[in-house]
Amino acid sequence: MVITFESELWLWDARQGESWTFVALPAEESEDVRELLGGAPRRGFGSLRVRATVGTSSWTTSIFPDSARGAYVLPVKRAIRKAEGLDVGDTATVTVELLDLT
Repeated sequence: MVITFESELWLWDARQGESWTFVALPAEESEDVRELLGGAPRRGFGSLRVRATVGTSSWTTSIFPDSARGAYVLPVKRAIRKAEGLDVGDTATVTVELLDLT
């Protein structure tokens, strides 16, 4: 499953001092991911391995369910933000490919 979307970069409230920066998958696509998983056991924190792409930068990471947003969230590491000239509050086009569906 591959999902492409636009999302604003935001700081995780609980760790703002550490600059954990995320984008949120759209609610509809997050629901599609939940349905696809069908309640199958996941890794820590309900994470799911993905290959993410922003601009010309790609990396392997995980998405996590965020009950407050009702969506999966994707961390965007500092190296990617720097390479793509992005900061908190900017909107990025993101592609996420789910890797561990089995």
